[in-house]
Amino acid sequence: MTDMTDITDVGQRPELPDHLSIDDKSPHHVAAIFEHDIGILFNDSERSDVVEYCISEGWIKVPVGKKVDRKGNPLTIKLKGRVEAFYK
Repeated sequence: MTDMTDITDVGQRPELPDHLSIDDKSPHHVAAIFEHDIGILFNDSERSDVVEYCISEGWIKVPVGKKVDRKGNPLTIKLKGRVEAFYK
């Protein structure tokens, strides 16, 4: 019976965009997507620390340790490679 709920949940999930950010101030933030678990594959390895991604341009942004900017936002670095986004 759990298989049927999985099928209906997939129909209710919004399509994953090409460019997505976890920062709610970003124009690439889509709150409805974050109601579900999302996975990011970067060069065939799953990453759990992705702050922003762009599939078509082939990059992700990840935090650099515990460093923050003057506004308290984490400093990020852009890594280039093959990016795939999926629902868990």
